[in-house]
Amino acid sequence: MFSLSLLSGTLLSISSSSWFSAWIGLELNLMSFIPLISSKNNRLPSEAALKYFLIQALGSAIIILASSLTPIHLSSAHLVISLALLLKLGAAPFHFWFPQVMEGLNWIQAIILMTIQKLAPMFLISYLSMSFFTNISILVSALTSAVIGALGGVNQTSLRKILSYSSINHMSWMLIAMLINETSWIIYFLMYALISSSIALYFMSLQSFYFSHLINSNSSYMSKIISMFSLYSLGGLPPFSGFIPKWIIIQEMILSSFEFSLLILLLSSLVTLYFYIRLSLTSMSISYAQSKWNLTSENLNTFYSPLWGSFNLFGLLIPSSLLII
Repeated sequence: MFSLSLLSGTLLSISSSSWFSAWIGLELNLMSFIPLISSKNNRLPSEAALKYFLIQALGSAIIILASSLTPIHLSSAHLVISLALLLKLGAAPFHFWFPQVMEGLNWIQAIILMTIQKLAPMFLISYLSMSFFTNISILVSALTSAVIGALGGVNQTSLRKILSYSSINHMSWMLIAMLINETSWIIYFLMYALISSSIALYFMSLQSFYFSHLINSNSSYMSKIISMFSLYSLGGLPPFSGFIPKWIIIQEMILSSFEFSLLILLLSSLVTLYFYIRLSLTSMSISYAQSKWNLTSENLNTFYSPLWGSFNLFGLLIPSSLLII
């Protein structure tokens, strides 16, 4: 029931014709996600639910405040609404709550927070009439998200925090694409949602939450190779599937003369690839002594990892001519 109301709140916000109905959809989405966070299976259910509720309630209050500015000055109201939506989105510099909430969730709820919960705010940002100050706020948030998402994940040992900072970094690509055209960021979001979900489901199949869990996991060598390819795909390393949306955005940014922003995004992507490579090489090269009685002939990850990881290899089969817009 809560999952259905969560999806209906997202669809209501996306399809609304007024800011009031969009606000109602955001509130329905919030009230549906709070019971899902409060599950006893989570690591920090009360802390994650309280932090998420306070931040989202603050964003909703700012949207209500901005609605009173609409008759006075429309561009100022849109600027305040864009800042409130960036807060709900978890984009920098309003990112402080996102890794902390992610740390208290299990993998299924983390997938929802990284994908479905970002749909409504991003569509609402794209619906704003882009004035000069609104464009500047989105551009500054995108560049800040690229830098913070890259540097924040370097010294992390928690897999959930690594994926949360990765999500902040990918948010910068989507915000920049939003300033160019709507099709580009939707393509990027769909590809990001599929790739990040495949990696989170792989971690769930191993019941891994930290570096040490990956090192000590009882998984086959082929399973570790597929997980390594999935992480490289999330980092946008060619020729995996994650590079395809980045290639599209790079072409669009060059055509739209976003050279400086493109430089910052590419440098931040190199930093994210560094901690993905460190994560994958650590799990590949280090193994631990294991007794024969502890070995299992059939494990869940022998089925899950090829299923979720094979999607990231599709980029090897797509010719470059299909990527030219």
